[in-house]
Amino acid sequence: MDEAGRAVTLGLLLAEARDRLRGAGVSEAALDARLLVEHFTGATRTEALAAPNKAVAAGAVEAVRSAVERRLKGEPVHRILGYREFYGMPLRLSAATLEPRPDTETLVDLVLPFARRVIEARGECRILDLGTGTGAIALALLGQLPAAHAVATDISSDALVTAGTNADIVGYGERFEPIQSDWFAKVNGRFHVIVSNPPYIATAVWNDLAREVRDFDPRTALDGGPDGLDAYRIIAAQAERHLVDGGIVGVEIGYDQRRAVTTLFAGHGYAELAHGRDLGGHDRALIFGRAEDVHSA
Repeated sequence: MDEAGRAVTLGLLLAEARDRLRGAGVSEAALDARLLVEHFTGATRTEALAAPNKAVAAGAVEAVRSAVERRLKGEPVHRILGYREFYGMPLRLSAATLEPRPDTETLVDLVLPFARRVIEARGECRILDLGTGTGAIALALLGQLPAAHAVATDISSDALVTAGTNADIVGYGERFEPIQSDWFAKVNGRFHVIVSNPPYIATAVWNDLAREVRDFDPRTALDGGPDGLDAYRIIAAQAERHLVDGGIVGVEIGYDQRRAVTTLFAGHGYAELAHGRDLGGHDRALIFGRAEDVHSA
């Protein structure tokens, strides 16, 4: 019941959630309200639109109102839901993982043509995903490449549990091997593709980030050191010993880091093969190959 003693309906609950979020200045108030109401009431999109007068059980009303309170305190809506979609896959989240974001799909799209050529030529593609988090990048690639196998590393054992769970949920668990490792430390073998969305935010700007990021994403997955490039230095220096001849390294970057990251990799004998822009038109992903492979091709 609402304060007037009326049964709470889908329409009333949605309006209440939307108005509370909008009143607090939440930028995507209508979308967030819809996601929370649909998730905690079990209503489908169609029901929310076609049956606004459908009564909502008291427990579901309380769950929605509690979720709205969490959102008002800055918790991102997908952390409240417990999952986020990436490349068409619903991936579970945990406190140890970043939310996979649409911009990261740029890296997947950039890597796929190369990986497909590898499979056409060799019948397989071995992928190494460094700092896998939810497993998003590796799982998206496995979903598009049935002949591929991925090794996924993370320094966090909790993140690896989440990634392994996601691999099983989407049906790629047999081709997904999680390994706890500080970058390459526990990695053996060589790979056709090495990918990573490493920490790339400069330490000095941490406090300037939106509270949804600063207070809820794991700092170790975002803080890239004084200039944001610490992880790229490690990857550029150590990747060669884990690449097959003609293999590639694909990385996500900050919007203003293309020149710095390309220069860094060039210092270790790599040439930029491709770059991709995100939905906002910003440089977001780079692919590198060994310079000698590029020049001899």
